Amino acid sequence: MPVPLHDDLLAPPPIGRARWSAIDGMDAPIRRMFTLLGCTLLTVTAMASLAAGQKDAPTELRKVMVADGVELHYIERGQGVAVVFIHGTLGDYSAWDGQLGPFAETYRAIAYSRRYNYPNSNELRSQHSAVVEAEDLAGFIRKLDLGKVHLVGHSYGAYTALFLAVKHPELVRTLTLAEPPVVFMGDRVADAKERLIKRARAAFDKGDPADAVRTIVNSSREGTYEKLPEVLRKRLQRNAKELQALVTSDNMYPALDRAAVGKIAVPTLLLSGDKSPPSHKSIDAELERLLPAKKRQRVTISDSDHGMWFQQPEACRKAVLEFLSDRRASQRRALSTVEQGGDRSAAGPDRAARTRAAARASKS
Repeated sequence: MPVPLHDDLLAPPPIGRARWSAIDGMDAPIRRMFTLLGCTLLTVTAMASLAAGQKDAPTELRKVMVADGVELHYIERGQGVAVVFIHGTLGDYSAWDGQLGPFAETYRAIAYSRRYNYPNSNELRSQHSAVVEAEDLAGFIRKLDLGKVHLVGHSYGAYTALFLAVKHPELVRTLTLAEPPVVFMGDRVADAKERLIKRARAAFDKGDPADAVRTIVNSSREGTYEKLPEVLRKRLQRNAKELQALVTSDNMYPALDRAAVGKIAVPTLLLSGDKSPPSHKSIDAELERLLPAKKRQRVTISDSDHGMWFQQPEACRKAVLEFLSDRRASQRRALSTVEQGGDRSAAGPDRAARTRAAARASKS
């Protein structure tokens, strides 16, 4: 399933275009192929970070064992309330290279690799899905004792974040969702996706993961995969295990209950690309309709599609940081109103509770 390289996701960013001339010339049919899957890809990450020169300073790669013996690798920078970044399919923790540094100025910024992504070596298990990923994420948050976190998810990572918010709301402060490939309860997976999944599954059944990745990339035109720079092909292949886990699962796109979305109580930011295909726009529109109006916000990123975090990294970062800052400011205003409305001269539990609440808000 993975590789959402979609629409212009393979198009190099404005800076350093010449470096990716091997990919120039990919026409609309090829780019549309990538939208079928609705997942982000490390390839895009590599192209964006290498071409635009966006790299975080080296940081220690750590690992933690979460529930059911699953080990997850991660990197982190900064201190304070945690912001956890969740990559899309065929990506890994390095998808967020260039973002952790700026976020670490205010927050504890953490990027991890999902269960079957590099450099994790977890044993394949059946029926993998975003629901399973959400349980892994819950275990990750608890093992690191992060408390409530801000979640920033792209594509399948956003799908994972949604299920965490639905199933474990006690772990979530805010949600930022960049075009999750949601299938709502009662809907069905598109035929084009189903056909592509079956072809990739057949390649894995033959014991040829490289061919499975190649099948995905070449699904609209033979030779597309071969045009990718070798470094990008290697990065795709190192995350092929996740592709295998998803396409061999009967629950690759777990159904999301619309009613459950309507009950999400945390502030939620929807990021949409102005050039994203109709399939993504319709999902975002439905999420916007379902989420509580007072808690949700939608920002459209100009000159981008599903690959917005790689095409317009600064604009995406600005939107998220402003969203988090506004949330902190509104919380502080609300607490200030409570304080002014109370008896400031009064001692006892009520005043103590307000003081503790104000302290918590200052750290949110």
